[in-house]
This record gives sequence, structure tokens and C-alpha cells, in this order.
Amino acid sequence: MAVEPASAILDLSSALLTKKSDDGEKIGIDEMLQRFLGDFGHWQMRHFVLTSLAWALEAFHTMVMIFADREPAWRCTAPGGGPGCGGVVDPRTVCDLKPGTWEWIGGPGVSTVAEWGLVCGEKYKVGLAQSAFFAGCMVGAGVFGHLSDSFLGRKGSLTIVSVMNLIFGCLTAISPTYWIYTLLRFLTGLSTGGVGLCAFVLATEPVGPSKRGLVGMSAFYFFSGGIAVLAAMAYVFQSWRQLYIIASIPSLLFLIMAIPFISESPRWYLVHGNVSKAMKVMHAIAERNGTHLPDGVSLALDDASSQKCDDPTNEVSTSSSLIDVVRLPLTRSRLILIVIINFLTSVVYYGLSLNAVNLGTNLYINVALNAVAEMPAFALTAWLLDVFGRKPLTIGTMWFSGVFCIAGSLIVSAGSLKTVRAACGILGIFGMAGTYNLLFIYAAELFPTVVRNAALGCATQAGQMGAILSPLVVVLGGGVPFMVFGVCGIVGGLLAFYLPETLNRPLYDTMAGMEVGEIVK
Repeated sequence: MAVEPASAILDLSSALLTKKSDDGEKIGIDEMLQRFLGDFGHWQMRHFVLTSLAWALEAFHTMVMIFADREPAWRCTAPGGGPGCGGVVDPRTVCDLKPGTWEWIGGPGVSTVAEWGLVCGEKYKVGLAQSAFFAGCMVGAGVFGHLSDSFLGRKGSLTIVSVMNLIFGCLTAISPTYWIYTLLRFLTGLSTGGVGLCAFVLATEPVGPSKRGLVGMSAFYFFSGGIAVLAAMAYVFQSWRQLYIIASIPSLLFLIMAIPFISESPRWYLVHGNVSKAMKVMHAIAERNGTHLPDGVSLALDDASSQKCDDPTNEVSTSSSLIDVVRLPLTRSRLILIVIINFLTSVVYYGLSLNAVNLGTNLYINVALNAVAEMPAFALTAWLLDVFGRKPLTIGTMWFSGVFCIAGSLIVSAGSLKTVRAACGILGIFGMAGTYNLLFIYAAELFPTVVRNAALGCATQAGQMGAILSPLVVVLGGGVPFMVFGVCGIVGGLLAFYLPETLNRPLYDTMAGMEVGEIVK
């Protein structure tokens, strides 16, 4: 393909983002932020913090199963109970004891396992309930990804999923039977699958291109922080029913103290033809940031063919869907790649996390330390994101994790070598936590506003499929899980080679705008 002169490219790019009309200058959101409002000022900071608090809610509703579905310790209550009687022993041996000769420490209400006897031949039900939650997340990510791109919007969808989390979380606490509990966990997952997705897009869309990567990566501190807080909550509230109530109350607080002060995305307003509301948000940003938006400057879509931005029925701005993503070769290949990479990343991330829980150490401390240990990975990838770019960092973090996982599979788990294998696992999750983090901002930049949440919903669905399958890999035991995780990391890094770099590229609004913009880049 012949290379166009630089001046021609700049002229065409400028034509896409800046338009002159009788009403004054019309520019894209990114250009307005860069030229007049600031990429990340006081308004964006406040909006980002309030919106990203939703990530802590997702952490509560997702990780509560670690504590609610745990196998508590037990003790003998009568002599002659069988092998193992004599103090606190491994709960897996209760299958060898006579009924009525032992009891759960803390009583039957300490966990779902104790209350409904999910041990021995019934143990599979623990995994079934957890898989039901992730299956709900998979469905919810697709449903709310579409709804937030269409009539509900980002804020509307975030409000609804928060209400659903509150209701289903509290109902779970009063589940009379195991099967109702499993159903409610599925419904909780249905809403939880849309929380982080909606929060991420809503928090990053008003941020300018120079800060978008760093800001987007920082959202995951709220998720890890939520896990650490949950561990403390679980330590105080030992009953699984109490814990579900306590883990659901923050959703109510979020609805009352955060949602009213969060703004709808100006990009969503714009692609739905509501320029006046989009401009109202931009003026609010200017006022809060202490900047000035000149008279006569207004917003326009990056689709040069759009002539009716103020018309809510404009098909150019509102009709795009996943069908359009699949139809266009440019976005179809991106969607396929990002879905597979998210699936592989999730298998490794959740698989290594489950291995860490089974270390036999204090559960509360272990979960809290795992959450805190992810934060350096977030900080490092956020710092390197704008240095090396999205693509090289995705490849590097996946290969980093893959290499150490493969190394762990080759180490015999005996004696002091157990520590070496554990270190490989820690380094493996360190690398994959970084990948898991940066994939959100990478995926958001690969697709235009009209389909961004829907595309992210597909990627999130793939991730939830990985979460469902990861326990099946863990039960294989020995060095097999490490080998599987290592292969997933290496293959994911290879696939990332086929994705384009998005560093310092515009955040497109429409499919047509992206198609033309990518041709002339």
C-alpha cells in the first residue's frame, strides 16, 4: 500500500475531528478535552473515584463465596467416632466418621458447607454454586454491555445492576435451601457481571487520551482493596448469612452516596444525538477544572458523514451493534482476538488464585495478602503502559506469567522445592494480574463508543467462561495445572501480536469514524 504524505494524513485526520459550520467550530470530545478542558482535572478525578467505588462492590459479591462456602474445622463429640477423632482435624476425614459423633466448630451456620452438609458425596455442590455465579456473570456482562450502549446508558445500567446486587445479595442471606441459594447466586452474578464493565467505561470515557491508560488501570485498585476489606468483614462476621448481608449493604450506600453525583458519559450522549446534554457535561468539566470553553465551540462525532448530530433518530450514531462489529473485518478480527485472550487470561488468573487459597494457611490473612500482592502489578503496568504501549505490555506480562508457570510445573513439590514452586505461582499471578488489568483499557480503545460496552461485554463473558473452567484445571493436581496455565500465557502472548497498538490513538465514536481513521493513521 502506498504511503500518503504526512501533510495529507494530518489534513484528513483534522477533517474528521474538527468541522467548521455557520454555528462555529465543531470538534471531537478528545480534542475538546486536550485543547480546552484538560485530560484529567478535578472533575475527572472526582468522577473517577465515585464511579470506581463500584469495583469494590463487585469484589464483595464475587469473593464472598470464598468465606461463605468454606469447609470449617470440626471436632468429635462422642468416643468411638472413628479414625481421626481427638481434637480438630481435617474436615475431609468426616466421611470416615459415624453420624452424630462429630460437629462443626462454630455451628452449622458458619458456612453453607456446614449448614447443608456439602461434604463427601455432596461436595460437588460447592463448585456448582460457584460456577452458577460465574455463569450469571457471563450472561450479565453481555446483557448489560448491550443495554449500556443502547437506551439505558452507562449510568442507568450501573444504577440497575447496583440495585439488583443489593436485592439478590440480601435474599441470598435468607436462602432456605441449597438450590434456592444456587439460583440466587446465579442472579447475583447476572448483575455483578455488569458492575465493573459499566463502571470502567463510565469512569474512563470523560478522560483525555494522554491520561486514559493510567486512569483506567487505576480502577483495579478498588477491586483489590474491596477483597482486602471483605477479608476483614468475614473475620468479624463468621456466619455466612450475616456476611451476605454485610457484603450487600455497601451497594445501598453506593446508590445513596455516589450514584446521584455521577454524570452520564458525554460520549454516550453524543452518539445518541443529544449534543446539548453532552455539552452540558463538558461545561461542567470546564467549570470544575477551572478552564474555559470558548463560545461557538461545540461537539461533533468523528464520523465525517454524519450531518445530523442533534437528531436523536440519526441512524449513524445509534444503530451500531455487535453485528456491525462482526461485519467489519477491522473490528471482527479485534473482537475474536480480545475474546480469546481474555478467556486465557481468566483461566490463569482465577486458577492461580484458587491454588493460593488451598495453601493451608489462615484463610482471612491469605486472601487479604493475595489482594494486596496484586497492587504492585497494577502500579507497574500502569507506569509502563504509556512507555511501551498496550500491545508490547500485553505480550510481556502474559509471557512473564507463562514462563514462571511452566517453570513451576517442572519443579517437584517436595521439601524446600515447595517454596520454589509457590514462588513461581506468585510471580505467575503477578504477571497475569497486570494483564488482567491492562486488557480493560486496551479493549476499550480497540472499539468505538457506539459498541464499546457491547464489545467489552463479549470480552468479559469470555473471561467468565475462563473463571468457570479454572477450578476444573486446579483439581487435576500435581504439575498439570501449572503447565496448563503456562501454555495459556504463552499462547495469549502470541495472539496479542496480531492486535494493533492503540497508544496515543483517538478514542473513536462511530464505526465509520474508526474505519476512516485507521486507514489514514
